[in-house]
Amino acid sequence: MKILIMGVDGYIGFPLALRLLTRGHDVYGIDNFITRKRVQKVGSDSALPISSFAFRNSVIKKKFGKGIGFFYGDATNPKFIYRVINEVRPDAIVHLAEQRSAPYSMIGLKEANETMVKNIVSTLNLIYAVKDITPEAHILKLGTMGEYGTPNIDIPEGFFEIEYHGRKDVLPFPRNASSWYHWTKVHDSNNLMFANKVWGTKVTDVMQGVVYGTRTEEIEKTGLYTRFDIDEVYGTALNRFTAEAIINEPITPYGKGGQTRGFLSLNDSIECLTLALENPPEFGEYRVFNQFDEKYSVNQLAEMVRDLYKEKFGKEPEIVHVDNPRVEKEEHYYNPEHEKLKALGYKRTKDIKSEIYDAIDDLNKFKERLMNLRNVIMPRTYWKKSAYNL
Repeated sequence: MKILIMGVDGYIGFPLALRLLTRGHDVYGIDNFITRKRVQKVGSDSALPISSFAFRNSVIKKKFGKGIGFFYGDATNPKFIYRVINEVRPDAIVHLAEQRSAPYSMIGLKEANETMVKNIVSTLNLIYAVKDITPEAHILKLGTMGEYGTPNIDIPEGFFEIEYHGRKDVLPFPRNASSWYHWTKVHDSNNLMFANKVWGTKVTDVMQGVVYGTRTEEIEKTGLYTRFDIDEVYGTALNRFTAEAIINEPITPYGKGGQTRGFLSLNDSIECLTLALENPPEFGEYRVFNQFDEKYSVNQLAEMVRDLYKEKFGKEPEIVHVDNPRVEKEEHYYNPEHEKLKALGYKRTKDIKSEIYDAIDDLNKFKERLMNLRNVIMPRTYWKKSAYNL
């Protein structure tokens, strides 16, 4: 297959490209390196050093015999997207080219507008380019389990059957996002559902849990890290906890630490996406996958990092709860379904503890780099203080 990855320089986009190349696909990529710039804007950098994309691609060509067909440009520019789709004529497009941080979207009005406009426009550009040029192409959009929020009932995969006033129907499960970023993902889902309804566009909408980890088989073969963020804007809780342990800072769960989410390893995220691409929907089909392996509370993550770090180095990091900068339920019911990928043959490859252990190993090699980033780890972006800062 010819597969186009929008956002190919990112945490998931880069290792996905490597995996697809090793499986014999022709891989093309779009990026304008905006994540690198946004991370610099908040005073941070990838905790694992990453080379320029041109250097990465030269290594890939030597290792695998062919590289990534790369296009530099902005997904919010419709002329650019139309040109790339027309030139490549992809069988599938993976849409990862969006502002991906909830805290960034909550900094203030400028960042909220940027997130809302760019994320929604990039998806609409893709929808129309596929409709007009390659209507048989499969769009795989990476969404988030955060679209659903934390309802007090089980979460289905996209749709559920409901009875109201004696009548039944199958409807999209209600979304209740917790940041401007998460709401853009909801709007993307709605727009893709509508495109499917009107034009029959083939869509896989992936509601992905929190991804963790530093390694895939291809990363180990090439020695090319993917990015790994630990700052309060772009890093996840598990990334932050691992870095805090290594630099001898307290591990800092937000609030009570009872927030529960679905998690899966980087390698398994790539495996799931590859499986979805190699088993595409039919024309006219819109499908939703909840993509995660296990669910954990923030407290459980903190305790795992503490215990694994102690096992490896003999030191026990302190766990210190800090004020929660977000507006969210800190104790709640959480039971999402996740069976559709298993029906396609997905099997977990790595458990969370071994993944944390590997991440500790990898990050410890760059302890000095982490020390230089220690000032951007603690929260500075507070939902209730989001400001007009044009």
